[in-house]
Amino acid sequence: MSLGPWEIAIIVLLIIVLFGAKKLPDAARSIGRSMRIFKSEVKEMQKDDETPAQPEQQPQGYQHPQQIEAPQNLQQPNFQQHYQNQPQQPDYRQNYEDPNRTP
Repeated sequence: MSLGPWEIAIIVLLIIVLFGAKKLPDAARSIGRSMRIFKSEVKEMQKDDETPAQPEQQPQGYQHPQQIEAPQNLQQPNFQQHYQNQPQQPDYRQNYEDPNRTP
């Protein structure tokens, strides 16, 4: 199925009617810019794929986390002792009566 000259003329006429003759040059210009940007990005991606990646340099004194030794004499917190030394809070629920409760 190929487009003949009449079909192409009708399509062009519809585009002019839909977008207006004043907006067509701006639309074509923006499409051209978009195509240039797209092509340059594709070239940059291809260039990045061709060049080998260089390893990042670590700052001086940096040690990988697996190379750092953990301290051996860490004390575990004693939570039971902590809670035993806390003053007892009164239980306010003991004498609470629900005002919405019907007998």
